[in-house]
Amino acid sequence: MHSFHIPVMGTGFTIDTPVKVAKYGISSVISLVDDSMIEEMRKYYSGLIKEEYVPIKKFDEDYRARRITAYLNLLDKMVKSDFEKVRSSVFEPNSEITKYFELLKDTSHLKNKYKKMLSEQDPELKKKLQDELKSAMEPGSIDVNIMTKLDRINYDKNAAVLPDEFSDALSALRGYAKSTLNSAIVFSAGINRTLYTYVEKFEDFYANASGFIKKKIILKVSDYRSSIIQGKFFAKKGLWISEYRVESGLNCGGHAFASNGFLLGPILEEFKNKRDELVANLHEIYNKALKLNNRKTFQTPHELKITAQGGIGTANEDEFLADHYNVVKTGWGTPFLLVPEATTVDKVTLDKLVQADEKDLFLSHVSPLGVLFNNLKSSLSEIAKKERIEKGEPGSPCFKGHLVTNTEFTEKPICTASRQYQKLKLEELIGLKLEPEIFKEKFQSIVEKACICHDLGASALKKCGLDKDNTKFNTAICPGPNLAYFSKVFTLTEMVDHIYGRINILNSKVRPNMFIQELRMYVDNFIQESKKCLCEPTEKKMNVLVEFKDNLIDGINYYFELFPKMVKETQDYREQAIEELKHFKIKLEQFMSENASIFPQLVPIPKTS
Repeated sequence: MHSFHIPVMGTGFTIDTPVKVAKYGISSVISLVDDSMIEEMRKYYSGLIKEEYVPIKKFDEDYRARRITAYLNLLDKMVKSDFEKVRSSVFEPNSEITKYFELLKDTSHLKNKYKKMLSEQDPELKKKLQDELKSAMEPGSIDVNIMTKLDRINYDKNAAVLPDEFSDALSALRGYAKSTLNSAIVFSAGINRTLYTYVEKFEDFYANASGFIKKKIILKVSDYRSSIIQGKFFAKKGLWISEYRVESGLNCGGHAFASNGFLLGPILEEFKNKRDELVANLHEIYNKALKLNNRKTFQTPHELKITAQGGIGTANEDEFLADHYNVVKTGWGTPFLLVPEATTVDKVTLDKLVQADEKDLFLSHVSPLGVLFNNLKSSLSEIAKKERIEKGEPGSPCFKGHLVTNTEFTEKPICTASRQYQKLKLEELIGLKLEPEIFKEKFQSIVEKACICHDLGASALKKCGLDKDNTKFNTAICPGPNLAYFSKVFTLTEMVDHIYGRINILNSKVRPNMFIQELRMYVDNFIQESKKCLCEPTEKKMNVLVEFKDNLIDGINYYFELFPKMVKETQDYREQAIEELKHFKIKLEQFMSENASIFPQLVPIPKTS
């Protein structure tokens, strides 16, 4: 129905987005990380629709998977019910069905038919068109996301280790697989072979005799090479990848998985040029696997979509991705944090988002995963973290433990953001008797971690009035840098109209092109990573930096050729983009020149004319 979707945001910001937007044909993605919050949301919505709620308690048999299944089934039921109410409403000003069609893109076939219906004077023909429109309506998809790196081993109530299939990721997959949903699962954060192999156990992921796949697989990727590797892994099992969701490594919300200097534009160009080859190769491997497993083979490949997300902020950018790269759909995340009709953000945090400027948004090291994390300096989680440090009590209570990975001091993994870990680590640090400056740097690297697995879900629980126990709920939030250019609370209609170019809701700040914004972040990241090498330079690290630098230069040169092709932008816009490219190339040149003696392997860049 729409050429955009709402990606997963945190653990709680899109946890009930399908209930809000799917009835209007808009697809969205929810996180399956936090099963305790999911269970709280099921209790909340069961009460809202007056449906019996039977708790699934921790340590009940297969409780994590069952909680997820129960919640997804509830969402499925609610969306279907709400959608039918929209479809059965009357075509009149401000009605739900009118809103459904008014939101559609103006160039869509269904929107044109809707306009024809509005102008039709003959009552019988008008009624016929209305019936046809209603028949063509579809709800948005209720998609789910599993971050493959979050695959904690779980224990029973007697502290005995449970089998692998009860790990966090596999339990979440099983919970989705057993649900009634006809949608897609998004795998993000890289390959997890155990998880991917487990997909084989569930029939809904296989195409039936007519080629229909009830539960599709989407891979969120940030480079072409990993896409091939993961696609072949699934194809060898007779499983088809329905979509490659290409995301900017840094210019996005949430965790930022910086690729080694690979920029979004060149990545999309590679997908565009090699798409047919990719589909043909996967289809051949796929059919061989189907034949080997005595399943029906398919003469023609199933649909394989290439979509993109990460920092898109204008209708022109959105259209350019579609026109130039043949991207069939885009993801708009961060701006929707300002749309209460679409996402779940508590009032205090929403006000902070509205007021946020460029200086308030930063790539942080708060994630216990050791991965960069987009952050807001004024978030309640950041404030609470700093208060604990000032009191001499760094570290967070570990309420949920989804990010436990460290075994430096304990046999059972603990979280690096936890009070337990930071106390032990700081005691070790004090014993090293380091120089004050080095001690300060090491101290900060320990205490900057925060409990995001709990704090990212706080907003939803607060908004729904579920924060009534003694647990402190300090919201963490993870907007991308794009937020700085949206400075008020918007309606769903306003945001969709902006995406489709019907209105402009950007503030008055000068906003760089999405590719330029990403480039800026990568140049800064390269310089930071290079400086880290000063502490412990190794040949391996230097080789990585050489590749990083080369990829950046290739990307900059690619953009010099690309920006003149953005014909829907003004001449001034294109010229400014070229000047910004020159600026970042010169910034790299200067850094290389200033550090030539330290990093001799980093061959200087040819000077910009």
